[in-house]
Amino acid sequence: MSLENDLNNLNRDKFISLFGVIFEKTQWIAEKLLEHKPFKDKEDLINKMFLIYETTEKNKVLDILRSHPKLAVEKNLTKYSSEEQSRANLKNCTDEQYEEFKMLNFKYEKKFGFPFIIAVKGKDKIEILNNFRQRINNDVELEFKEAKSQVKKIALFRLNEIFTK
Repeated sequence: MSLENDLNNLNRDKFISLFGVIFEKTQWIAEKLLEHKPFKDKEDLINKMFLIYETTEKNKVLDILRSHPKLAVEKNLTKYSSEEQSRANLKNCTDEQYEEFKMLNFKYEKKFGFPFIIAVKGKDKIEILNNFRQRINNDVELEFKEAKSQVKKIALFRLNEIFTK
């Protein structure tokens, strides 16, 4: 039986272990999602999960943003973040790239109050660095919206990975 067909039969622990990692270190979204069972299909689950995220109050969204690791320099990564950063070659920066990521991470977080967030899937470290250089010039409200959107993209990549296993 596929996961999609089995969604409504997953016990709480299995459900939370699968979906509690979709939003970085934010298990409460999966716990709240459980209240929305039954799901018609995976799209219904995804839509309900995103509705929870989109209707979350700003301070809780900021908590989600702040739970994301600093790109290329963070050592304590979740399994998903580690794999995503590895695939984007962020673990193999030159000394100059590493120093620039370190400096940009510091300036960005000081300006915005949360780490730089980008869905790295399909991107390489140069593209990510270029995006970082541009977005650090955004105003706070625009960058909050962009970071929130990037978190949603990351979540969708992670959900699709779960459903294709």
